[in-house]
Amino acid sequence: MKILGKISDFMGRYMAAIVLAVAALSLFVPKSVLWIQTGWVNYLLMIVMFGMGLTLKLEDFKLVFTRPKEIIIGCAAQFICMPLLALALVKIFNLDPGLAAGVILVGTCPGGTSSNVITYLSKGDVALSVGMTSVNTLLAPFLTPAITYLLMHSTVTVDTLGMFISIIKVVIVPIALGFIINKFFGKYTQKAVKALPMVSVIAICMIVAAVVSHNAEKILTKGAVVFAVVILHNLLGYLCGFLIGKVLRLPTAKTKALSIEVGMQNSGLATSLAASAFPQLAMATVPGAIFSVWHNISGAVLAGFYRRWGEE
Repeated sequence: MKILGKISDFMGRYMAAIVLAVAALSLFVPKSVLWIQTGWVNYLLMIVMFGMGLTLKLEDFKLVFTRPKEIIIGCAAQFICMPLLALALVKIFNLDPGLAAGVILVGTCPGGTSSNVITYLSKGDVALSVGMTSVNTLLAPFLTPAITYLLMHSTVTVDTLGMFISIIKVVIVPIALGFIINKFFGKYTQKAVKALPMVSVIAICMIVAAVVSHNAEKILTKGAVVFAVVILHNLLGYLCGFLIGKVLRLPTAKTKALSIEVGMQNSGLATSLAASAFPQLAMATVPGAIFSVWHNISGAVLAGFYRRWGEE
């Protein structure tokens, strides 16, 4: 078990490099990972979400009642800044419907679990980060389809009910199951939690490999534009969260958490929703997959910078 824990710790620490390597292999040697089917994406994401549920405790939700103002700020920033940034980038770069749908979905999804790890590494307010991620995720079945419809209904058909059901099945149910198991069998789950970084990294790598390998030719054709949009979306998200924290005069630790939470998305969910909600738009899955690679790299770099930013 100790060896497994060390392997898991290593994979969690070097997640950015591992995911980048898998993405590069999938892009330039796609045949090597074509055996990973895009139909597996939902199940792989369910594994990641179940793992998130195993780490949650009732205390994580108490923050909603003890510090509601901060949670509301985080939720508003998440579901206003990132969708509007996505829409602006889609317009500026004049993206085709497939890529536009993918970028919008990344913007309308809640923050990802990686934000909690990056906030910890940044010496930010981890409790606030976990609270924002948890609440944003619970709001996602309602807000993600609604905002996606609002921004995209004039361009493509948006199945809001289908998206709602998909988020419930792929995100809420696995998280709830993990939470319940952790509540009643915490003594055993605490041992399993040590292996979660390894399981999550493997699942995320497989999601990236599936999407990138099956769309390698198209990505190489439109790669520069997609990467530019994804990188800008992520970096501008960090900046928006940072500026909101500064304008509202939040303490440094809270500003770090807000910046990271806004900038880092549950891009796995965006990829999953793109595959189920827009099956006719193959490229819709690509922005989410690339975001999964990029935000882990940028998050690691940002954590290094934020660590040196002293506490107030």
